Amino acid sequence: MSLPTSANVVIIGGGVAGCSIAYHLTKLGIRDVVLLERRQLTCGTTWHAAGLVGQLRATRNLTELAKYTADLYHSLEAETGQATGFRQNGSISVAKTHARFEELKRGVSMGRMFGLDMTVLTPGEIRERWPLLKVDDLVGGIWIPKDGQTNPIDTTQALAKGAKMGGAKIFENTKVERIRVERGRATGVETAEGFMKADTVILAGGMWSRDFAAAAGVAVPLHAAEHFYIVTEPLAGLPTGLPVLRVQDECAYYKEDAGKLLMGCFEPVAKPWGMKGISEEFCFDTLPEDHEHFEPILTDAINRVPILADAGIALFFNGPESFTPDDRYYIGETPEVRDLFVATGFNSVGIAASGGVGKVVAQWVVDRKPPMDLADVDIRRVIPFQANRKYLHDRTVETLGLLYAMHWPYYQYKTARGARKSVLHDRLIAAGACMGETAGWERPNWYGEPGSTPKYEYSYGRQNWFDACRQESLAVRDGVALFDQASFAKFIVQGRDACRILNFMSTSNIDVEIGRVVYTQWLNDAAGIEADLTITRTGAQEFLVVTSAVCQTRDLAWLRRAIEADSSAHCFVTDVTAGIAMLGVMGPKSRDLLQALSGADLSNQGHPFGWSRELEIGYAKVRASRITYVGELGWELYVSAEFIADVFDRIVEAGKAFGLKHAGYHTMGACRVEKGYRHWGHDIADEDTPLESGLGFTVAWDKADGFRGRDALVAQRGLKVLPKRLVQVALSGDPEKSPLLYHEEPILRDGVIVGSIKSGAFGHRVGRSLGIGYVHFDEGVTADWLASGRWEVEVACERYPAEVQFQAWYDPKNARIKADAI
Repeated sequence: MSLPTSANVVIIGGGVAGCSIAYHLTKLGIRDVVLLERRQLTCGTTWHAAGLVGQLRATRNLTELAKYTADLYHSLEAETGQATGFRQNGSISVAKTHARFEELKRGVSMGRMFGLDMTVLTPGEIRERWPLLKVDDLVGGIWIPKDGQTNPIDTTQALAKGAKMGGAKIFENTKVERIRVERGRATGVETAEGFMKADTVILAGGMWSRDFAAAAGVAVPLHAAEHFYIVTEPLAGLPTGLPVLRVQDECAYYKEDAGKLLMGCFEPVAKPWGMKGISEEFCFDTLPEDHEHFEPILTDAINRVPILADAGIALFFNGPESFTPDDRYYIGETPEVRDLFVATGFNSVGIAASGGVGKVVAQWVVDRKPPMDLADVDIRRVIPFQANRKYLHDRTVETLGLLYAMHWPYYQYKTARGARKSVLHDRLIAAGACMGETAGWERPNWYGEPGSTPKYEYSYGRQNWFDACRQESLAVRDGVALFDQASFAKFIVQGRDACRILNFMSTSNIDVEIGRVVYTQWLNDAAGIEADLTITRTGAQEFLVVTSAVCQTRDLAWLRRAIEADSSAHCFVTDVTAGIAMLGVMGPKSRDLLQALSGADLSNQGHPFGWSRELEIGYAKVRASRITYVGELGWELYVSAEFIADVFDRIVEAGKAFGLKHAGYHTMGACRVEKGYRHWGHDIADEDTPLESGLGFTVAWDKADGFRGRDALVAQRGLKVLPKRLVQVALSGDPEKSPLLYHEEPILRDGVIVGSIKSGAFGHRVGRSLGIGYVHFDEGVTADWLASGRWEVEVACERYPAEVQFQAWYDPKNARIKADAI
């Protein structure tokens, strides 16, 4: 079969992900699909995968994708006639500590929201299912009967056969030299046999993806690491059909296969590999054994499964796997190049993920939009610097082990830190800041005593910064607090058509007076929220767009593509995130402090809410915008970076007279949950509309030229009631005994699960454990329906009474924000 000169879709890479995408594309009727593999199918990392098919993941949507994978593998052999080796023998995860047991039980509660069959086990019940296991030091565990294991090579071959049955063409020993990019679009691939034109190119190149993408101007941050497992000789007395076993507290997993036991690990300190590049000749290769590195894991394993003490080792395996900086894989269309998609960086869960990944990537390619909320794994979350080799090497030392480490709330990475710093970094440290990391930025999450070195002590309950957050929150409520917000992304949009383009992108009216600050959303055609941000008109043809740090790449790409869509538009965007610092001065004494510093009139008459103006502090001009994300009177200050240190010092010095207190992002998060302020990626995303999420007040329905997504939103407005609504949740009872809510806890009405928590925090201004989440009712979510139900939230398999309402728990009428005096 000769290589075609063109195809509708070209897939680079013949691992399990590439073959799954090809298979699912043909299921959608896309038959002109060509998959190109440089050597043989599975020869990179797929072939040596352990083949575990686990379904429970960190979020609901990722768990649903893994659940689909298990269902697919269950039927794939019957469909294709190709054996897969899939066995649905279940899995057991065990806990040595109460904290791990809570983590597992929180996962059980999440899984119940969509019918994932899971059971909590006692140590005795664990022993019944895994009789060779030492259980005397275990607290408990969970059992997932529809988990299992599969043969990675055979499963990939089955997907490939299914793809070919659907019309796809697969070429082995066909190396892709590069992706051709013309005018910002992928137009095909260059091979040794010539150029192949394509409407869509999908990069599923595993550990080669970073370098391959970089040649096309695309950031795909991943790095290979050594991954170890052993396979014993046949063991007498080893039961067949044992469930897959995970002992995460010992970094180990176990799989029975043909009378042998495979034991692998995700050790806390990993060994990055391939720093000098990965050879093109790499094909079914292994890496050198390292018994010393593996020995601590093996010692614990022999204690846990005593039969291993006398077992012979038939295979000591070491092979590479690729890992990403946040342990989540990448899928979707790249922000830098249109029509170029990726599916890569699977962090050792490629076998379990690839069925669902193939399905959603294929649908994404066909529809040119994600079929569900995939923000957790969307390639647009990447910040370009993260593709730096040194950064990836250093972070990979940690990320491999994090797969089995405790998944603590608010966990902060330890490696590859200090990449992006505010000009004020050293001043914040001196003030007692405990730094966290978001999108590479070092940010003050909370403050200890000045001069101290505060550190996290993690738990699922009240962590050691709980009281610091309370003090900071009360300062926001009663006095004045100072936030460093340098990490917020900032774009300047200029040109004759800037207003027209931004106005069509936004739900709100952007064609306002110079100096107005507009809170708005950007929607897709289905009225799903693609971005949640503020836009300030700073001139007749100039605007300042401000969004969150994690949305910097995504929102900038959305904006640039809106400009590109109008080929004649006179509109230009500049990312000024690094050049403009940002401070938040918040609280009832913020007006007095800023007036004393600037001499400006900041009264309601002189500076109303929702307006921005320039004022002077020291030697600097400062843009002061009266807006808040914490629900108090306050101003966001935008200062050119070279002046920010002086402005900061003057605010701190003058603030002494007003009891100024430094505050961090944990306090900002707690305050915004009290106020019901949405956070993109948690409470709102591209499958939620402004009406469902209670943001209809931002919509300017009658703008002359409308806005993107308007037709879909008008149709939704025509419904008498909505079956899905965002609500505010507060746990009832003694706040001291209430658990903390984080994400994905089920919300129940009259004993039936009707929704889930998307964000949670303890609200110190109201003294309650709070959450924000969606609830569903086919006949309509109304205030009466909320008031007439008995509400609970399930946390780690226990139910707690709750109150549910639409309005915020703190200052729902915004009286404090808009007050002339408090």
